[in-house]
Amino acid sequence: MQTLCPQCSQKIVVDDAKVPDRPFNVRCPKCQAVVKLPGKVAPGAAPLAEMAPAPLPATPPPAPGAEETRAQIMAQVRREMSLADNRHGEPRALVALPDRALAGTFTMVLNRQGYQVDTLDDWEEGARLIEQGVFTLVATTRAAAAPGKGETLYQRINRMNPEGRRGLFVVLVGDEFKTGDGTQAWATLADLVLNSRDAASADAVLRSTLGERARLFQVFLEARRRHEAAAS
Repeated sequence: MQTLCPQCSQKIVVDDAKVPDRPFNVRCPKCQAVVKLPGKVAPGAAPLAEMAPAPLPATPPPAPGAEETRAQIMAQVRREMSLADNRHGEPRALVALPDRALAGTFTMVLNRQGYQVDTLDDWEEGARLIEQGVFTLVATTRAAAAPGKGETLYQRINRMNPEGRRGLFVVLVGDEFKTGDGTQAWATLADLVLNSRDAASADAVLRSTLGERARLFQVFLEARRRHEAAAS
C-alpha cells in the first residue's frame, strides 16, 4: 500500500502483509503528521478501482514522472501559503538535518517551544526562505560542501548580511558538539550547539539560550534606536 503525506507529500509505503482490515493511522517519517489509511477491502466489497469515479475521457494519461512533479509543486504551494498565512502568529523554524529520525525528534522539541516547523530536503529552497526572513530559527549541521557540489545551508547562513543574521537563531546539531558549549557555538558562528544524543531533551537549554539571546538583542535594538535618534 502506498500513499502521499497530505502535509509534505512524502511517499509512504506500508507492507501489504502488515495492512489491517480496518482503517488505521501511520505517521509520516518526514514531518511526523498522522496519515489515515483505509485498510484492506472487506470481503465482498467493491474493489477500489470500481469504487473510484471513472476518469474523464478528455484527460490524457500523465507523463512519466508527472505525478511526482505535481506532488512537489502542490507541496511547495501549501508551504508558501502556510508561510504567508501564519494564523496564530507563532515563530517559524526550519529543521534541515539529513537524519530524518533526528529531524523529527528536534521538530517535536521546537513544537513544544511554540514554533511552527518546516522540514525541507531542498536546502537551496531553505536558504532562499531564510534570506527572505521567513524563519527566525534554523537547525542544521556544520557540513562542508562535497566536491563538485554547491554550498551547504550552513555556509549560506554564514554569508548572510549582518542585519539578516542577527534576526536568525542558528542551532547546529552533530556528534562533534558538546551540548550548550558556548566556545564551540562561538567558533562555529552558531547561537547554540547540540550533541545529537541530546536533541530529544534539549528543551531547557534551548529555552534558556533563546531567552538570553532575546535579552541581548533587545539591548542592541535599544542602543541602535538611541544612536539613530541622536544622529537625527
